[in-house]
Amino acid sequence: MSDGMSGTFTLAERAAVLAVGIVGVLIAGLQPQLLGALAVEGRVGESLLGHVATAELLAMGIAAGAAGLVLPITRLRVTAGVAIAVAVVLDLLTPGMTGGALVAIRAATGLAEGVLIWLAIGLIVRSAEPARMSGIYLATQTLAQFAIATLLGVWVIPAAGAPGGFAALAVASLIGLVAVPWMPRRYQPLDREPGAAPMPVPLRGAVALAGVVLYLAFVVAVWVYVEPLAAERGIGARAIAVIAPLSLAMQVVGAGLATLLAGRVRALPTLLAVGVANLLLLGAMATVTSATAFIVATSVFGFLWLFALPFQVPVVIAADPSRNAAALIGGAQLVGASMGPFTAALLLGSGSVQPVLWFGAACIVAALVLTLLASMRGAGASAG
Repeated sequence: MSDGMSGTFTLAERAAVLAVGIVGVLIAGLQPQLLGALAVEGRVGESLLGHVATAELLAMGIAAGAAGLVLPITRLRVTAGVAIAVAVVLDLLTPGMTGGALVAIRAATGLAEGVLIWLAIGLIVRSAEPARMSGIYLATQTLAQFAIATLLGVWVIPAAGAPGGFAALAVASLIGLVAVPWMPRRYQPLDREPGAAPMPVPLRGAVALAGVVLYLAFVVAVWVYVEPLAAERGIGARAIAVIAPLSLAMQVVGAGLATLLAGRVRALPTLLAVGVANLLLLGAMATVTSATAFIVATSVFGFLWLFALPFQVPVVIAADPSRNAAALIGGAQLVGASMGPFTAALLLGSGSVQPVLWFGAACIVAALVLTLLASMRGAGASAG
């Protein structure tokens, strides 16, 4: 059994914490199916659907970022067990809720899920190779989402509707309890940089986290509107139908390749190159009329989505070597993921969805600028 120090976790402990963390993030890949089923069955109107999704993701982000301020790092197994139990109960209650109660119960579920994500991020930032561990977490969570999404789409929701879908999510979450006894009992506190100000996150760390928020705001805003964007480019329905599964497959490839390259390529230049490539992809999505070209662009978009995320970890650690900022990465990513589509929606009228691409481009540029600012002092020292 390890003592929770950086780099000393056993294989069983790493696997157990990541499994618990995967339970926390499952809903992020299943929201379209589960909330869509609620809408089809008339349990929620389309106007409320976005509020439900945003409330849960935002609550996940807040909990993942703030859990360390209110929860002890000395009772990890109890924390994980309680959070999973709460999520399971709320998942089972969800189909019976409507209106504001539905928003509230999914927000509460998001808080429990965010705690589970906080546990996984705590392991990642205390690992000897945080970028590699982040890549493993991203790849395995995407595979789990893909497997459960397939199960829901092919069997569960057609046979049992939204109640069956949320029950399946509850069962999948409940299975996570099997991993809890294998988790470390506690984490060691993160050390602060000598001479650092007595604030949890120094300015450079906060700037780096702002770059993380904006990158995810770009990604998820574009992703939410990718099918309407394809339709505006004249892409047919059959071609549009393959965008999501191909992108999901490429996300797994991207996270896997990032895992292999972590520690072998420098993180900061990698993130800058990804940012430039994404700007080119936005240009392609705005101009191409070929279905093949659009599908290729969205597939590369999916690849870069998860390829970039592990490299955010060493860049944030370089900005704040105490790793306090890195412990908030999961929350920053989820806040960006929730606020991106919400903000983009405010820019849209009743006509074209093209402004989403301009919003995405602005987020990328701002994220690159903030990342560079956060990395200006000693960028090469720790961000490799």
